[in-house]
Amino acid sequence: MSDTQVRGYVPTLIAGCLGVFVAQVAYSLPASVLGTIQQDLGISGAQLTWVSASFATAMVIFELTFGVFGDIFGRKQLLVGGLGVLVVGEFVSLAGAGNVHALWIGQAIAGIGAGALYPISLTMIAALAPSSVVRARSIALWAGFLSIGAAVSPIAAGTLAENGHWKSSFWIPIALAAVALVAAFAAKNSSAPEGRRLDVPGQLTLIIGLLALVWALTQGSEDGYGQTGILAGFVIAAVFLVAFVVIEVRSPSPLVHLDLFANRAFAVTGIVAIVGMFAYLAICFSMTMFLGAVIHIGAVYIGILFLVIQIPALLLVPLVARLIHSVSPQWVLTCGFVCIGAAGLWASQFDAHSFLDANGAPHDADFVRFVPPMILNGIGFALTVGSITAVAINAVPLRLAGMASATTNLLRDFGFAMGPVLGGAIYNSIANSRLDDGLDAALGEAAQQGFTVLGQPLDPHVPTDAVMGAFHGIAQDGGALAVNSVPVLSDPATGKPFVDMPAALHDLAFTSLSHAFNVTFMVAGVCALASALLAVIGLAGAKSASRQAIDLGTDVVHQVAGVAEDVQPA
Repeated sequence: MSDTQVRGYVPTLIAGCLGVFVAQVAYSLPASVLGTIQQDLGISGAQLTWVSASFATAMVIFELTFGVFGDIFGRKQLLVGGLGVLVVGEFVSLAGAGNVHALWIGQAIAGIGAGALYPISLTMIAALAPSSVVRARSIALWAGFLSIGAAVSPIAAGTLAENGHWKSSFWIPIALAAVALVAAFAAKNSSAPEGRRLDVPGQLTLIIGLLALVWALTQGSEDGYGQTGILAGFVIAAVFLVAFVVIEVRSPSPLVHLDLFANRAFAVTGIVAIVGMFAYLAICFSMTMFLGAVIHIGAVYIGILFLVIQIPALLLVPLVARLIHSVSPQWVLTCGFVCIGAAGLWASQFDAHSFLDANGAPHDADFVRFVPPMILNGIGFALTVGSITAVAINAVPLRLAGMASATTNLLRDFGFAMGPVLGGAIYNSIANSRLDDGLDAALGEAAQQGFTVLGQPLDPHVPTDAVMGAFHGIAQDGGALAVNSVPVLSDPATGKPFVDMPAALHDLAFTSLSHAFNVTFMVAGVCALASALLAVIGLAGAKSASRQAIDLGTDVVHQVAGVAEDVQPA
């Protein structure tokens, strides 16, 4: 690479890496403090799931359209705009952190900004890379910055939460976005406007379909999947997602060229991106909830575990770059998903009771038991995320690089979104079902032992029906997570302590949650192993990036000499 090429490409590489870094910081930030949020705001399991799901859903919904925006209007402009929207969302989250509904809104706005940053940051790097070697290294570096973002924000937020300042953690992405904005103005612009138009019908059907699906999955875990409203949500999701496919097939300028999926490598990596990334993030999210919201281990220790997850991704950046360039993605992806699967199955063997000391209090030091499986999970992520991206981009002509990048990001991030959404649906529904089944027996045992308030016998004039009604109410409205986390029920009218949570009811909720998370970890592990099997079979014969370049007779995989009309540096 000449000095001129270096001077032109390096600022773009820096801006793209900082862009995805900020997006990942914002996405990962609430993870380590979910337990603190649940205890502070007293919200149910489904409400807590929406803290992460609102960001992820908004991000996924708009990624494809932002890919089109970047191709038409310029990727540099969209990078700057995405950073600005993310900052607005974080300010809303900061101002409304004491109210869960305001927190949802703020995280959804920040998710829209991230929905621009993920595809655009990658596309502007890939589009201007002067050689296949540089492109492979740049993709690996981009994935490394994504991993750094996932590592630093949970431990920083966890530290603030430990000192009673979890709401202040939203300043972190705001400050980092300011730095990224400065870098973005030095980047080179690029676009690929040929044949690209906004697809409004496709975007609308995708928004409605995905929102209905996420809502039904999340709310159904609390209300029950047999409820009429939940079933209607699934029907609406199916109708609009099918309509999206029909519209995309007929559209002269679709959000997604479905012909891309005729390429076997692209189609297989798309499937494993969804299933495998669901497994990865379901393990991460479930670890957070298991330790934070169930066992109540300190948030800073959960942050340390997120750092442990990302260390392999940081250390393996040079190796992954070489593997992307020289080894068939069949083996890289297979090895990665096997690691993720092993992590899930390992974590499924942990019993929540074993993390408590003799007095029933959380033993913080036991968080280290999650270190080995989380290292495996991190190795799997390092091997898969960059490889998925490289296969997708290298499988299409450069004029479709923006669409391929946006589509791959959509599929990968849809898998990420399903981590908390579907993972939360699994453990919430299992735990709440077991709680409902044993509720009357546990309350009967508690009544025999006698109810207390602040450790003292309850006033005998307090009607037993009122006490039973209060416990039924919190069990039905808040579910197992609320029962496990609320030591004392307060009188809604006066705010004064009303009755202590009976030990029998707390133990029922705790045991139900322990079993539910075991199942969730196991499901995630099995999904990762299924992705490994699909990769080893479906990508048989797939070629490395360097071999593709040789076969195409070009040093860049894509024919750079003929793309002046597609990539227009500013």
